[in-house]
Amino acid sequence: MPRKTHHVVPNSEGGWDVKRSGGERSIKHHELKTDAVGHARDISRNQQSELVIHNKDGRISNADSHDNDPYPPKDKR
Repeated sequence: MPRKTHHVVPNSEGGWDVKRSGGERSIKHHELKTDAVGHARDISRNQQSELVIHNKDGRISNADSHDNDPYPPKDKR
């Protein structure tokens, strides 16, 4: 069974989107990245999913595990 993952990604028209992995549409749009990360973190904790945060260029900047993953991603902070 694939793990649930949520992403914070830059929107091409500005701001940041919270998306479900594989999803076309945004769950929520935010003007500020910090707001998008906070919202995505709440969703990720509630749904016990992985959270992947992207930079403006689309590359992954950070990842958090909020499920019972025996090998969670290492937090860079």
